[in-house]
Amino acid sequence: MPLPNHRPKQLSLGPLETEILEIVWQLGCATVKDVHDRILADPDRELAYTSVTTVLRRLTQKGWLACDKTERAFTWRPLISQEQAQILKAQEQLNQFLAVGNPDVVAAFADSLDAASVEQLDAIAQRLKAMRQARQEEE
Repeated sequence: MPLPNHRPKQLSLGPLETEILEIVWQLGCATVKDVHDRILADPDRELAYTSVTTVLRRLTQKGWLACDKTERAFTWRPLISQEQAQILKAQEQLNQFLAVGNPDVVAAFADSLDAASVEQLDAIAQRLKAMRQARQEEE
């Protein structure tokens, strides 16, 4: 799966933003009421309807959701999938790790990997090779 074309303006989210985004991912698209009902389905939870609206608007400003106005209500839908979000977060973490820039740190990390991790890295290397080959054949 390639990197998504769309990238949210802000990748880091608070716990409530993350929870509400996950609900929208599950539902595909949702109104404030849909999200509010889902949260209040837990009898131990309390959350104002207006708080849900605020978080949905914030997720839209951050570039995670798009808001569509229908005749009766506003609905929100995700701009990227859950899998694409995982790819973007992993890419950011990898970039931060590589930005350490100290070869000794990277070598010490690599040296600590167990056999399963080394196999995973080999699989990633093979996948990269195949993707680059396919790209060259297209050109």
